[in-house]
Order: sequence, then structure tokens, then C-alpha cells
Amino acid sequence: MAADHHHPTTNQPPSDLHTPLLPRRYSSLGEFGAEASEQLETKLSDTTSPLLKRLASGSRIELKLLFHLAVPSIVVYITGFMMSMFTQIFSGHLGNLELAGASLANNGIQLFAFGIMWGLGSAVETLCGQAYGAQKYDMLGIYLQRSFVVLSLVGFGIIGLYVFAKQILMLLGQSEEIASAAGLYVYGLIPQIFAYAANFPIQKFLQAQSIVMPNAYISVAVLLVHLGMSWVVAYKLGVGLLGASLALSLSWWVLVGLQFWYIVQSETCRDTWTGFSVQAFHGLWDFFKLSVASGVMLALEQWYLDVLVLLAGMLENPELSLDSLSICATLMGWFFMISMGFNAAASVRVSNELGAGHPKSAAFSVAMVTGVSFLVSVVLAILVMVFRDVIGLAFTGGPAVSAAVSDLCPLLAITIIFNGIQPVLSGINIGAGVAVGCGWQAFVAYVNVICYYVVGVPFGALLGFHFKMGAKGIWTGLLSGTICQTVILIWVTYHTDWQKEVETAEKRLDRWEDNKQQPLLHKL
Repeated sequence: MAADHHHPTTNQPPSDLHTPLLPRRYSSLGEFGAEASEQLETKLSDTTSPLLKRLASGSRIELKLLFHLAVPSIVVYITGFMMSMFTQIFSGHLGNLELAGASLANNGIQLFAFGIMWGLGSAVETLCGQAYGAQKYDMLGIYLQRSFVVLSLVGFGIIGLYVFAKQILMLLGQSEEIASAAGLYVYGLIPQIFAYAANFPIQKFLQAQSIVMPNAYISVAVLLVHLGMSWVVAYKLGVGLLGASLALSLSWWVLVGLQFWYIVQSETCRDTWTGFSVQAFHGLWDFFKLSVASGVMLALEQWYLDVLVLLAGMLENPELSLDSLSICATLMGWFFMISMGFNAAASVRVSNELGAGHPKSAAFSVAMVTGVSFLVSVVLAILVMVFRDVIGLAFTGGPAVSAAVSDLCPLLAITIIFNGIQPVLSGINIGAGVAVGCGWQAFVAYVNVICYYVVGVPFGALLGFHFKMGAKGIWTGLLSGTICQTVILIWVTYHTDWQKEVETAEKRLDRWEDNKQQPLLHKL
């Protein structure tokens, strides 16, 4: 069935055959879905109603849509993070060397691959979100398959990084003993690369349809299974580091299998998944170029913190500097999980509204998600300042490190606040947000280069080394780059012509849509 090329307007429902299915599609979601989107645009466009009343009504609708998406997404991201963390913990019960090897492999090799694959996967987020908003449902399954093909091809290239992990780590100055342990550990993570290639597009495919709770339930269930497997590997089988990492890879494939089973069996996906199709192999180069822009955007953000940590290792007291910076970076990473959920919600909301031809709703969604994320970040920043003198003690009993962490907490608190705004707009680290919803990935990559590597890193090095500010100077540099990027993105978002973005979304969908080929298998 060919998708309708005419995008629905606010007051005129689409005439294609998907329309009668809408009440059933969203029956389990209440007002969430197309009906709520249409209602939001109608209320915001009603100039006969007072402005405050319109904003109040729109806020109620948007907040329900936002938290319906954000809360389960936060659960998904935290459980994914905890799977690797628990594997690392259980590896520590094998010995100190095994713990060091697993930590180095997880925080270095695995995190690097995760970032690349996640960034590449955000292309399908833009296309699926806008296609779903335009009710071109049958294209979502095609985009899912194209993304899997592209990510799998990239995965074959990443295998080389895993195979030569030991040699690479030794070149970076790690001891042969620890590098050997890390190299053994990452061998078992090779299957995980291709689980990433499937998982990330599936997540975006489901998120674009506001199907988030099932993924949260699946993620929690798999985490519990992974805990059991890791315990057996660590305490019963005695298969060492390789067994621990293979258990992690297996858990990721269990996650992918359950997600795909849900897509195939669920009635809510019957219009968006119509089976495997040869269209998945069409236009791969253009799809790859869009994906690369997303991957570069994320990688530049991720490597920014790595560069600053390397700088901290060159200070006069490197051990103290590294310890304090690492603790603050870990705290920021945990708090960032909350922003990740809002990032995903922002991307889905903006891309859906653009695809549906709702410029007012898209702009309103940006304002709401940014405001809510900002308020949550302010609360977290206040908590950091209240407990600044005891935060370091949770990681170490050393009074010197604890005092250094306390000294960095004001800068950490400010960073948390800006990280509540900036990721939502740029879509960095998790491949979501306003930038991904609008397809601005390439632009944000340029902004990252300027703000992080022209402003942040040199300024941090100047303060840390020349002005003898140490770790505080390095973190100030990090903060300056983040502030610079946030200001630019706020300015660009504020001056965005959302009607023009709707037209751009329509052109993008028309370009990517291809209905000449029929699926090979209409249904599994």
C-alpha cells in the first residue's frame, strides 16, 4: 500500500486507509498519540482564547505527552548502563587485575563503540519520527531495516578495534598486564557490537511511535536475567573475564530478541512493521551520510571529556586531579541519565509534530521540554551543593580527594544545570533531542568543534597549567565550552522558523520514501 504523499493539515484528517485504525492504535495510550497532537495544535492556534488559557491547556497536554515518553526512556538508559556496570562489579570478584581490565575495556573500548553506534542510530530517529508524524507508517519499518544494515556494516569495521585492543591500549601507555586483561574481555564483547546495531534502531523505531513502556519492562526484565547470569559466571562456572563479557553480549541479544518479538507480535506495530523488504538496501549511501553526521556530533562530545581527563593526568598532582575529576564526571554521568530521557522525549515530540505539519506544537514542545529539564537540573544542582562535603566519601575514604571533590562541586552544579538544557537542544551523547528531531546533526557537529575544541580545551589548559588552577581550571574549561554551545543552540532554536522546518520535514520524507518495491515478507 502506497503511503499518502499529502500531509494532513490541522483540521483535515488524512484520507488514506490508516485513519480508521487510529482509535484502536492509541486505545492503550489514552490521549497520547495523534489525537493529543491534533488537540495541542488546535488549542495553540485558537486565537479567540486568551493567551494564558491557551498556554495552560497546552502545558497540560504537553506535560502528559512528555513524561509518558521521558520516564520509561530514563529507565531504559539506566538499565542499559547498569548491565555493563554489574558485569564490571562481578569481574571485580575475580580479582583486582580482572577488575582493572574490565573497567578499562568498558570505559574505553566499549564506550567508544557504544558512542559511535548510538550516534549513527540517530538518523533513523529523525526519519521515523517525522514519518510517523506524517502518518507514513509503512516507512518506519524500512528505515529501521536500513539503519540496521548501515550500523552492521560499520560494526564490521569496529571489530578491528576490539581485536587489536591490547596493542592499542599499550600504545596509549597502559601496562601490558592490564591491557592483556582488557583485550581478553573485549573479545567477548564482539557479538555485542551487532546487538547495538539492532537495538538502537529498534529503540528509535518504538520511541517514534510513543511505544516506550514495553521497552522499559523488557529492559528491566533483561537486567534481572543478566544479574543471574553474571552471578553464575562469577561464582559457579569460573570462566573468567571472557565468560563475563560473553554473558553481557548474550544479555544484549536477549534484549534485542524480546524487542523484535514485541514488534512482530504487537498489534500497535502492525502498520509500521510490514516485514523484511529489499528497500532496506536502497539509498544506503545517503542514509550513511546522514548517520555519520549524527555519529560525529556524538563522538565529538564524548571525546571532549576524555581530552580534559587526559589533561588532568598531566597536572602537577595527577593522582588527586584524576580522582576528583573522575568522581565528578561519574556523578555528572548519572545525572545525565535523566537528561537522556528528556532528550529522547524531545526528539520524538519535535519530529512527530514537524512530520504532522504542526509548527506551533513543535515550538511549544521545545519550550516545555527545555523548561522541565532545566528545573529538574536545578534541583539536582542544589542537592550537589547541599551534600558537597560528603559526596567524595561515597567513593573514597581519603580526606584529600573528598576535599578536592567538594571544591569542584560548585562548578559541577553549574555544569549540571547547563547539561539540563544543552543536550535537549543538541541531541548529543544519546543521539536525541531537538537537533535530531529537526535533522540538524551536521550543524551541531560544527558547533561542537568550535565550542569544545577551539574554546573549551584551550581555555581549560590555559587555566589549569598557566594559571595553576589545576583540576578546577580544567573543569572550568569544560564548562566554558558547554556554555558556549548552549548559548548558540538557544539562539538558533529561538530564531527557528518552525513553519519552514515543517516544509523541510515534508521534503525529507518525500526524498526518503520509496514505495515502488513491495516487502519480501509481508508479515513474519
